[in-house]
Amino acid sequence: MIILGIDPGTRITGYGIIKVHPHKFEVLDFGCIRPPVSATSSKKYLIIFEGIKALVDRFQPEALAVEGQFVHKNALSALKLGMARGMALLAAEMANIPIFEYAPTKAKKAVVGHGGASKEQVQRMIQNLLNLEHPPTPEDAADALALAICHANAHKFSMI
Repeated sequence: MIILGIDPGTRITGYGIIKVHPHKFEVLDFGCIRPPVSATSSKKYLIIFEGIKALVDRFQPEALAVEGQFVHKNALSALKLGMARGMALLAAEMANIPIFEYAPTKAKKAVVGHGGASKEQVQRMIQNLLNLEHPPTPEDAADALALAICHANAHKFSMI
């Protein structure tokens, strides 16, 4: 099973793609989509959508694990985050890929063992779990990989 994890954001959208084997995870790719700061909001969303669609076309994931919406104190920030998240959902729906949403605390708990883990703890644990030479950077890519691992674990236990 190939899982695409997405940590949405208008400035940085992290992605992580893993392949699930019977007793291990294999990282296929990870990184970030970074629209130019000077781009209009609509152009940023188009760049995010096109970036995710390119990943879907290249890797043919069987599931999308995306960070679930959470309430922001700043309504405008929440709206922008929701729009970036919507680009991931649209790309997955267009390819008929099942979508699974996970709270950031659930993804952290899946890889570190507790939902209040720091970004650095998540990066180090992802490095260990995926046998990477260095912790994945930036943090958004590590968070996306954590979402993919979270789904892999949830899917594994739902099969029992």
